[in-house]
Amino acid sequence: MKNLALFAILLAMTSGLVFGTMPAASALSWNWNYSGTGIAANGIFTTNDTPNDLGFYLITGITGTRNGETITGLQPAGTSMPGNEPFDVDNLISLNTQQLTGKGFAYSTSGKNYSSPFFASFLPTPGYLEVFSAPTRPGFENLRLEDRELPISFSATLITAP
Repeated sequence: MKNLALFAILLAMTSGLVFGTMPAASALSWNWNYSGTGIAANGIFTTNDTPNDLGFYLITGITGTRNGETITGLQPAGTSMPGNEPFDVDNLISLNTQQLTGKGFAYSTSGKNYSSPFFASFLPTPGYLEVFSAPTRPGFENLRLEDRELPISFSATLITAP
């Protein structure tokens, strides 16, 4: 029985050398930041390692801060962040000059706020905007004075190369 177990181990080790092994999919890491009037956000994205046909990578994870609040989660692609319904995010980032799509990405913060940077191609001079959504206050469910959409400067760079 010991010989059979030893044979199985040797066979597994040898077959990896002879037949090769499938390379594991790897993730890419990106430094990102954006700023605007009263806005400062930065952190790290994790993306898949293969761009789509337009050169965009899917953001699968996010860390960082926005105005001193810790980022607590990435809004899933294909859904809207609270306070910005019905506008879905796609969580795509690119190395191209236009790094975000018109859908952008969104995240939540430790202050229970939500932010969504995106590329606004509909502006007279296209550029980046951030939608900010603050939590509703009891008794003010439909009044969200803190919510806003402001111009930002956005930048993301790869930490790990594809």
